Amino acid sequence: MDEDSCSTQLIYDDGIFNVSGLESFMKTVKLSECGLSYAVVAIIGPEISGKSTLLNHLFHTNFREMDALSGRSQTTKGIWIAKCVGIEPCTIAMDLEGTADTERGEDVTAFAKQSALFALATADILLINIWCHDIGREQAANKPLLRTIFQVLMSLFSPHKTTLLFVIRDKTKTPLEHLERILREDIQEIWDAVSKPEAHMDTPLSEFFIVDVTALSSYEEKEEQFKEQVAQLRRRLFHSIDQGRLARDRRDVTTSDFSFSAQHIWKAIRENKDLDLPAHKVIISTVRCDEIADEKLSRLTSSEDWLTLNATVQSRPVSGFGKKVSFILDAYLSEYDMEAICFDEDVRAAKRRQLESKALHLVHPTYQAMLGHIRSKTLDSFKNGLELSLKKGTGFAASVHDCTRSCMLEFDQGCSDVAIRQSDWDASKARDKLRRDIKAHAASVRSAKLSELVAYYEKQLTEVLAEPVESLFDVPGQDTWGSIRKLLDDATGVAVSEFSTALAGFELDQPTFGNMVRTLGDRAKNVVEKMSREAARSPLIRLKHRFSKVFLHDNDSVPRVWVDGYKDIRAIEKDARIAALRLLSVMAAIRLDGEPDEIENVLLSSLTDVTVASAPADALASRTWEGVSPENTLISPVKCKSLWMRLLTDTEFMVTHAISAQEERRRDNIHLLACWGIPLIAVLGAKGVMRILK
Repeated sequence: MDEDSCSTQLIYDDGIFNVSGLESFMKTVKLSECGLSYAVVAIIGPEISGKSTLLNHLFHTNFREMDALSGRSQTTKGIWIAKCVGIEPCTIAMDLEGTADTERGEDVTAFAKQSALFALATADILLINIWCHDIGREQAANKPLLRTIFQVLMSLFSPHKTTLLFVIRDKTKTPLEHLERILREDIQEIWDAVSKPEAHMDTPLSEFFIVDVTALSSYEEKEEQFKEQVAQLRRRLFHSIDQGRLARDRRDVTTSDFSFSAQHIWKAIRENKDLDLPAHKVIISTVRCDEIADEKLSRLTSSEDWLTLNATVQSRPVSGFGKKVSFILDAYLSEYDMEAICFDEDVRAAKRRQLESKALHLVHPTYQAMLGHIRSKTLDSFKNGLELSLKKGTGFAASVHDCTRSCMLEFDQGCSDVAIRQSDWDASKARDKLRRDIKAHAASVRSAKLSELVAYYEKQLTEVLAEPVESLFDVPGQDTWGSIRKLLDDATGVAVSEFSTALAGFELDQPTFGNMVRTLGDRAKNVVEKMSREAARSPLIRLKHRFSKVFLHDNDSVPRVWVDGYKDIRAIEKDARIAALRLLSVMAAIRLDGEPDEIENVLLSSLTDVTVASAPADALASRTWEGVSPENTLISPVKCKSLWMRLLTDTEFMVTHAISAQEERRRDNIHLLACWGIPLIAVLGAKGVMRILK
């Protein structure tokens, strides 16, 4: 490599691409730093036509030149490149092997076409070196090669033009205008003759090529004039490259992609494939846009701003989440846009969409986490708002409706805050989940509140019924169960009325409302039935207590004194036993249906000397009461008889004791009369004593 131009063989004469050499060349001349600001100038022409010499004088390169003293032989083999010295922007000169290489023999046509196509695909300006005396000739003027170039080009379409600069060497006295006319006519003839796609049947040559012509004197015979003309051409090329007039508008391959692009083009040519410049551009754009997109995604993934934001969201909500994420994504997407602006528009846009999709895929879990935070916060707001509203006395249904509306609005506002501008994500699933959670919580609270109401009124019914029912069992009257039924109806009516009013705020459907009211009424009946069954569990104790109460106390509940000889103990005993018997009839069965029964009459006729015409003689031999269902039977007739016999036995001592006390008192009175009555008669006489007693 030369220190300044760094001439390097790009493609060896056997067709092998010098990858390492190109990479070293690009590194040395710092080509990758130029971006799109560079140009490529290539030269084709016959062998030993001074191509290398022309490039060296034009661009101050150091390509190997033929030594005339050593004989005329090929000097350039394959394709060489070098950096043009003193030309800005950076320009690369490309020296190609001669197109009529006698040393290659039969391979000359194939390699000439391949190298010419390579030059056409990579160069902005293609110099066609031609001897002045060959103008108008078929082979020597490169006409077959030009046909090949044009033919291949017609299978392509690229909006970028390539400059074809014909350099006429060893110009004769023939005017340049005449030579240029012949060249242009030949080129136009070639263009018109090649087959074209239907879309370009009438497309002019100027649509694809900028054709220009210049002439140079003989280097060997008129060296100074040659150098002066070359200097003028250098200034012309320098001005054209700098102004972008002769060089095409490069928008597809940056300097960093030059190596990949050149390798791909040469591979396609070597495999005898048609050179598809637009497809090649797409490939280059695809590779480079992928690289840029991957780099941006990698940087986004490891970005401190993103990592911090993501970590924070995992533990708590972040205010302005949507704007922050949108800003981060915008930053990397904008960087992608700036770096990929020179590539194919369709590819660039497609890769941008892919980058955006991958970035959104990265962000989506965090977005979902934010929606989760908002949903949880909104649900908590609903719970607190509902509790506060109920404490204020607002109806349950109205509270749920108002709180739901305000909380859903709060959630929608939160979703707007986390919305990411680059996405079209729909928060409807999270919204539906929130609505289900709200409904579930409302149902749970409603169930709890209804349970509280039911428990409250059940307790109230128990308190209202317990003591009165208990007292009715303790002191049964003529129609104890009638009194219990009236008490039950009154208490149930009040409770149901208040309960219905309390339920109105829940806006229950009619079946549910009716069922709850019936349940409360059934609960009241259950209270009475429970107390009845509890009373029936210890009937003998209650019977003995009732007997003792009546037998030992008068109607004013004053304890009886058996020393009074005028008390009829047997009559009192009978009243006490009838009272106990009535209690037994009350405890024998539950009679809340109001249907008449003969239990008391059966017991009176069967167990006392009270005669009841409707009672059958063997009524107590049965295990069921007539007209009473088994589930409402508490004490069977057989058991009533057994209990009664035990009661008689257990209370007999009480009666006997009362009678004994009364008789003992009577004897004491007779003895006392004997002690003071005889002396009194002796003093007062019988008549006097009778007057005192009277």
